[in-house]
Amino acid sequence: MTAIAILSVAPVTEDSMSEEVAKAVAALEDHNVAYDTTPMGTIIEAEDAETIFAAAAAAHTAVDADRVSTFLKLDDKRTVDQSAAEKVESVEAHLGRPASSDR
Repeated sequence: MTAIAILSVAPVTEDSMSEEVAKAVAALEDHNVAYDTTPMGTIIEAEDAETIFAAAAAAHTAVDADRVSTFLKLDDKRTVDQSAAEKVESVEAHLGRPASSDR
């Protein structure tokens, strides 16, 4: 996989967003992407940027709200095949420890 992105899709509301966020995450299943949801967004991996754009559009459309906020940041590495996990492992190798804490 060469395209890695972070996607955040949420209704603009003061109430809980989890039900609508779940709809956005579920919409990713219809696309050929790997994903991992975190508290601040979902990491998506695919073979190409077009697949991620299509998955992000589906996630955006899946949210049923009067106003929807979507953020997509994409890293389209075209000459190197590197997964998101490998990118984290590289940082951890430089740190000499896991790139997280228990705070």
